[in-house]
Formats: sequence, C-alpha cells, structure tokens
Amino acid sequence: MRRVLILLALSAFINFVDRGNLSAAAPLLKAELALSDLQLGILLAAFFYSYAFFQIAAGWLVDHLDVKWVLAAGFFIWSVATAATGLATGFALLLTARLILGVGESVVYPSYSKILARYFPEAQRGLANSIIITGFYAGPAFGLFFGGILMGRYGWRSFFLVLGFLSMAWLLPWFQWMPRGEQPSAHNHGEEDSPGIFEILKLRSAWGTCAALACLDYLSYFFLTWIPTYLVRSRSFSMDQMAAVMGAAYVSCALVAATCGWLSDRWIAAGATPTLVRKGFTSVGMAGAALFVIPSLFAGPKLTAVTLVLVAASLGVSSSNVWAITQTLAGPRAAGRWTGIENFVGNLGGAVAPVLTGFVLGRTGHYFWAFAITAVVSLLGALSWAFWIGPVEPVVWSSQIRARAVSS
Repeated sequence: MRRVLILLALSAFINFVDRGNLSAAAPLLKAELALSDLQLGILLAAFFYSYAFFQIAAGWLVDHLDVKWVLAAGFFIWSVATAATGLATGFALLLTARLILGVGESVVYPSYSKILARYFPEAQRGLANSIIITGFYAGPAFGLFFGGILMGRYGWRSFFLVLGFLSMAWLLPWFQWMPRGEQPSAHNHGEEDSPGIFEILKLRSAWGTCAALACLDYLSYFFLTWIPTYLVRSRSFSMDQMAAVMGAAYVSCALVAATCGWLSDRWIAAGATPTLVRKGFTSVGMAGAALFVIPSLFAGPKLTAVTLVLVAASLGVSSSNVWAITQTLAGPRAAGRWTGIENFVGNLGGAVAPVLTGFVLGRTGHYFWAFAITAVVSLLGALSWAFWIGPVEPVVWSSQIRARAVSS
C-alpha cells in the first residue's frame, strides 16, 4: 500500500496546486479583467460552493461505487477545468471553470477517507493522513511560489493550460497501482450496510467535527485566497516576494503536518488515547493560529512574513489529525459518507471566507476586521475540537447491533 499512499499524496499535491493557483493569479486577473473586490471574492469562493455542494453526493458515491474509479473520474474532471481556466476571457467563463473544478475535486476527501479507513489501521492513520496533508500543503507552496514567479514573468494563462494537461499524467500510475479488490479483513464485514445520513447526524461528534472543520476551512481558505493579494496590494510586496512568503508558509505547514502526524502515532503507540492525542493536536493548532493572525497585520514586512509562517505552521498542527478523527469515529462502513457530510459543512466556511473578506474590505477599505474575524473563528474551532467532539473511538452502528443480536 506504500505506492498507493504516495500516489494519494501526489494527487493531493496536484489538487491544491490546481485549487490555489487562482489566488496567485488574483492580482494579475484583477488588473487585466478590471474586476471589483467583490467579483474577485466571488471568483475565489466559487470553487468552494460547488465543492461543498457535491460533498454529500461524493460521499455516497465512494460508499456505493468502486472508490478508485470515482477518484480517477474526479481527477480527470478537475484537470480539464484547470486547463480551461487558461482560456477564459471574462468573469463568467472564469466562474464556470472554477465551479467545474469544485465538482471534480469534491470526491477527494471522501475517497481518501474510504481508502485509509479500509486499508490502514488506527495506529497508522496519523502518519498516513499527514503524508496526504503534506501533499495538500506542498501544493500551495509550489503553486504560489513557482506559480507566482512564472505568472509574473510569462502571464497566467499559459501556467493554467500547462498545469491542467500535465496533471493528467497522474492517472497512468494510478491505473497501474490503485488498490485491487477488498482488504481481507473483518472490518469489511457488513460494510455494505453503511449507516444513512440521518443516523450519522444523530451523533454529537458528527456535528462537532462539522463545526470544527468549518472553522478550520475558514482559516485555511482565507489564508489561501486573500493573503497573496493582501501582501501585494496592502503591504507592497512584489510578486516574487509574495511568492517567497507564501511558499515558505506552506512548506512549513507541510513539514509540521507530517511531523505532527508521525508524533501522534508514536504517542498513541506509547499508550496515550486517540481522544487525547488527536483532539490535542487539532485544538492546539487552531488556538495557535488565532494567536498569530492579528500580529501579522501590524508587524513590519519581515515580522509579517514570520507571523504568517507561524499561522501556516499552526494550520499544519491542526490539520495533521483532522481526518484521523473522522476515520476512527466512522470506521470503514461510514468513512466516505461521514467525510462527505463533514466536508460539505466545513467547506461552507471555506466558501464564506473569500466573499466575506471581499465584502468587508470593500466596505471598510482595510483588512483589520477580516483578520479579526479569522482570529475569532480560529478560536471557536479550537473550542469545538476540544469540547464538542466526544471520545475518539469507533461508533457502533445500528447495523452492527442488529448483526450481533442475530449472531447471538
């Protein structure tokens, strides 16, 4: 399964390059197409609306169809949408391409959770998830750093076209190495009797994971979509300087996520409970982000770069264990569907962040309230991870109870 995990991490890398490259292009797009702050906010948020809307359907698909083919189809759709972005000549076409991108990428998290819950035991999921998260955050590091530099020199259209077509090469090794059949494990028994949406939504922990992820996604997508423009327009960074800061921020996020995922598994292996470890990392990371967001607004240029790197590192601490919590709670029976529900609610926060920031910026003319809102949301996320979610242990579903009653 090592090759499968590497391919999943690589797909996560490509996913976030494609997702975040519009943020790097935003200063150029705004000038070339004469976009208002509100229009730019809508474009930056459009992906998240279609992405969130299709999460529940994606969760259903990966629980009822062959997950490896669902992931491949989504990958192809989002790669085509990325290439099509480079051909867009106005607001409407850009909006359409971003909406299609969201549809394609909606299968990603449910597919990952299904694969990891089915093929990886609890004691290995922290590291497995963090390797995938490393791919996610390495994507913006590459896209914002190299993408920012290349767009500044050669324009943004060619970058989208080349990136979209090159991404499709990932499908070749995936067809060669993707998981074949089911893992011969007792965990798969009765997996066809997966719980319904309403059974999942009866659980306190389900609502807790949804609310906590909404706060994390608000922070994550605020950082991804508006910080590049903030650095260029408000702090007078050049495109190269912006690219360097954002690249460093996401490299730190990726490295911290990988390290924390490894540490969490080691801590659990040493005897700590998943509840203490998984919830500890997620809540401490969000609290750290809340602490560092506001100082980045008032610091000088060098200290601003440092504080933004610290915000990204805090995001990495929290992200390292987010999906390990969901996979343990849901188990293989419900991993896809629970992830779809959670990611749907979570990405509503992601969808709100760019538009609300554009609205606040348009009304006030400065970034203070946008940063303040992000800090408060991050703190609420820390509290949700710590107190709303119950013990991190597998849920016993009604189908399992019935099966035990019959067997006894």
